[in-house]
Amino acid sequence: MAGTDVRTETEGSEPGGYAAARLRLLTEEGRSGPPRRAALAELTDDWLKELFAAGTRGAGGVSLVAVGGYGRGELSPRSDLDLLLLHEGGDAQGIAALADRLWYPVWDLGLALDHSVRTPAQARKTAAEDLRVQLGLLDARHLAGDPALTAGLRTAVFADWRNQAPKRLPELQELCAERAARQGELQYLLEPDLKEARGGLRDATALRAVAASWLADAPREGLADARRVLLDVRDALHLTTGRATDRLALQEQDQVAAALGLLDADTLLRQVYEAARVISYASDVTWREVGRVLRSRGARPRLRAMLGGKPVAERSPLAEGVVEQDGEVVLARVARPDRDPVLPLRAAAAAAQAGLPLSLHAVRRMAATGRPLPTPWPAEARDQLVTLLGSGRPTVDVWEALEAEGLVTRLLPDWERVRCRPQRNAVHLWTVDRHLIETAVHASELTRRVGRPDLLLVAALLHDIGKGWPGDHSVAGETIARDVAARIGFDRDDVAVLAALVRHHLLLVETATRRDLEDPATVRAVADAVGHPGTLELLHALTEADALATGPAAWSSWRGTLVADLVKRVSALLAGDEPDTTDAAPTAEQEQLAVEASRTGGPVLALRAQTEPPTGEPDGGEPEPLGVELLVAVPDQPGVLPAVAGVLAMHRLTVRTAELRTLDLADSVHGGPVLLLDWRVAAEYGSLPQAARLRADLVRALDGSLDTEARLAERDAAYPRRRGVLAPPPRVTVAPAASRHATVIEVRAQDVPGLLFRIGRALEKAVVRVRSAHVSTLGANAVDAFYVTTAKDTPLPGAEAASLARSLEETLRS
Repeated sequence: MAGTDVRTETEGSEPGGYAAARLRLLTEEGRSGPPRRAALAELTDDWLKELFAAGTRGAGGVSLVAVGGYGRGELSPRSDLDLLLLHEGGDAQGIAALADRLWYPVWDLGLALDHSVRTPAQARKTAAEDLRVQLGLLDARHLAGDPALTAGLRTAVFADWRNQAPKRLPELQELCAERAARQGELQYLLEPDLKEARGGLRDATALRAVAASWLADAPREGLADARRVLLDVRDALHLTTGRATDRLALQEQDQVAAALGLLDADTLLRQVYEAARVISYASDVTWREVGRVLRSRGARPRLRAMLGGKPVAERSPLAEGVVEQDGEVVLARVARPDRDPVLPLRAAAAAAQAGLPLSLHAVRRMAATGRPLPTPWPAEARDQLVTLLGSGRPTVDVWEALEAEGLVTRLLPDWERVRCRPQRNAVHLWTVDRHLIETAVHASELTRRVGRPDLLLVAALLHDIGKGWPGDHSVAGETIARDVAARIGFDRDDVAVLAALVRHHLLLVETATRRDLEDPATVRAVADAVGHPGTLELLHALTEADALATGPAAWSSWRGTLVADLVKRVSALLAGDEPDTTDAAPTAEQEQLAVEASRTGGPVLALRAQTEPPTGEPDGGEPEPLGVELLVAVPDQPGVLPAVAGVLAMHRLTVRTAELRTLDLADSVHGGPVLLLDWRVAAEYGSLPQAARLRADLVRALDGSLDTEARLAERDAAYPRRRGVLAPPPRVTVAPAASRHATVIEVRAQDVPGLLFRIGRALEKAVVRVRSAHVSTLGANAVDAFYVTTAKDTPLPGAEAASLARSLEETLRS
């Protein structure tokens, strides 16, 4: 095998010919999926066989082995070539020369190579020490050389794996769990890693390894198709990006979808999520079975000794036709799914209440032989659904078991439109269907706060059911909710309440964060929409559960306090108490600041921390911070709003709310109108700046010596910009009939530094008075509402308001 120069020896194998054939294969029209992967593997096999033959000249005692994905015959366009040069030892120099003759041509073509040179004993030793190596060897496939040498290694590796399975499988499960913790769940990620995330290709490979142990096996139905989908997507990703990447980034999803002949990126993600869900569920079932087998093996000798060698399986009743056996919920021997249409819901509710998984066999039996529920459902079926939804965290796994076998869509046909539906909003952690279940989980913790917990739980399940239909999902959802609620068996009044909850599930949080709660029109609009104290109580709990299930950015103590304040005001109005329409008198602190500002002719500031007892209870432990209240008093003059907003932006303070009012001190010693600004702010990071420093910068901003716009532009230029989809353009609208005292201008835009400064400056140029501002940020999106009036403190005429909205929108787009 010893030879001369590597390049001379390998010229006859024509690496250029392989490269050209490879390129033709990858660009050939109509060739994709498994056939292309297999053809690419075969083409690569033939090339490597030629390289091997040229290097060995017929010598024995050595073989070339494909392992890992290449060993399975699955080569994506940019996949690594996983190769093992197996030898019997002896001619170390000759083996090294052969390795060079194999590896260098691969590198010359720019192909990624994962290679090793080992004897069978070394390979087994390395596999025993490194689980990843052992997994790769389980897919070993002979390419060239001595087939007996490869066959001997395969036999030994499989024997080692099966003998060591009780030890190695828990290691593999831990490896999968660690990877899932790092990468997240493929079925919910907007930019998933097709290989490493939970439910991805690595997990599919792990399931093959479990099956090879003969200890347990994965549910086979749909698993091969799920792997194929992920591999097809990865192929398209490699070809569209030209890179060996497994991460399906946002900016590449449209191209990948087009390459696969799919409608759009959402369709692509939905296919990926469905495939990942199959693999994740198969993994859950398989690892549960592995644990059961290992536990039974450990307990069997002691159990047999106690029972004279007779095995026993304990079965504990849970509900009619439902029992617990060996840590799972199974059907009783007398259960008849073909005669008991409530059995799937009864079994699911019993499993969730017991905190146990539903047996795969039980779910499949109910799916195959179950009898459909009549319409409307019997009362027991409705009660069992409510029990399932009210079981807390265990509901998630039980629901996924039902969904894996199609039972959910059989019970609720409208579920199909939200199943695996992505939500392209960084605030949302989950797909639409999982978000609905998460909302029910959080609602189950709030059932003691409401008089009708059943309506709360069902509303949680249905509140986003309109997503996937054209138009406003709340409007579409109201219609669907009416139909579903009637089918489930609720009476007419309950159907009306559920429909109202779905229609208005965003009402409280949007009103509380975007409208002036001191304006009677705000409170009356909510009261008119809700209509009844019981519905308001349910809507309050649903609002909190929905926000908590959305993600950390959707709920906070601050938002909770605003919503609670709104609910209190609406509740009072529904009880017959008319809201006070008189302006609240200034506090002693506000009046003192105003007098000082009038006396000095400049701004005066005060900072005060805001806190609220946790969970809203009067004595609920340590108070939670709600941010900081910033009071500013300044003699009335043009440019105050943009000046304050600009200074706050310079100091990286996030504005949550801003209220403005004018205090007339004409009757006092110092006289003159003073503008009072009451802001709620929070530091983006770090600690708050000192009030004296804020005041100094505000003085300079008002007298023109501080170029706030230039400072913010410098900061914006240095702001790190990430790759990704372009943000949608800003939108400015006039909210109709939102207030009798002012015109409400609503701004929706990307949340960027200095946004409030730009809006304030534009409103100043339009010569309108800003009465109050309500700032709301969800993830990267800002939704700000400004109450503006004419100089005479009246709402803007319709045409003038529309013109202002257009002008402001043009300013923000420029």
